[in-house]
Amino acid sequence: MSDLPDRRLNAYRPDLAEERLRGIVEAANYVSGSPGEVCVPVAQVRARPELECGIDTEFLLGETVRVLDAGRGWAWVKADFDGYVGYVPADAVSSVLRGVTHIVTAPRTFVYSGPDLKFTTVQALSMGSRIAVVGERETRGTRYFLLEGGQAVIAGHCAEAGQPLGRDYVSVAARFLETPYLWGGRSGFGIDCSGLVQLSMMMTGKSAPRDTDMQAEGLGTEITRNELSRGDLVFWTGHVAIMEDEKTLLHANGHTMNVALEGLEDAITRIGWLYGQPTGYRRP
Repeated sequence: MSDLPDRRLNAYRPDLAEERLRGIVEAANYVSGSPGEVCVPVAQVRARPELECGIDTEFLLGETVRVLDAGRGWAWVKADFDGYVGYVPADAVSSVLRGVTHIVTAPRTFVYSGPDLKFTTVQALSMGSRIAVVGERETRGTRYFLLEGGQAVIAGHCAEAGQPLGRDYVSVAARFLETPYLWGGRSGFGIDCSGLVQLSMMMTGKSAPRDTDMQAEGLGTEITRNELSRGDLVFWTGHVAIMEDEKTLLHANGHTMNVALEGLEDAITRIGWLYGQPTGYRRP
């Protein structure tokens, strides 16, 4: 087994590494990186600067990163939120940090060219996207937040940044029911099992690692199967599900290819044929 740090959370290559790894890994140069902000609705993150490489995770509009290297159409970045490292298209990150004021709370919403639902849409945003509101306007009884350039978003689909959506992250996760499954997905347009856990917990003011193995190793406390209740997590090798109640779980899965509810016993039986029994249970 390699003693090198996990590349998902530690940025290092033979030619370059983040400064905090000096003395831990060998590299020709070390950098602290420069601040950046995701400027597209969803930035897909890859382990290599190649479009053919599958995605590991996604960063959402307004999330901040450290840019460690940029060139040849790619930026090598590390997320401030969960420390995830990877490559995103260079034009997905801006060096201009906006004064983010609000966060999108609807699973999906539109940005309009102006404050009217009959106007053209210019973007679609996921829950968790961060926006900078510069004003408000009401049109025919609907309240809009105004963005820079006169664009607008439904005010009821947003909340002030830093304001949790209550304490029950399971109810937030349930808002993604029937959202398509996407390996590496972390948005309302496509999401995977651990992305669903992380994003729904984030929206209720809790933090969670990005990937299933990270969550299984250190998220919350270990419990037994007999102790399972709402909000607890069930782990298999490479998969995690959220308990909706003592008998039902909620998960983004490759069987239905969406976020779905499934009986715990049914899931254990079905998954067991391919991947074995659950590997653990945890209470966040």
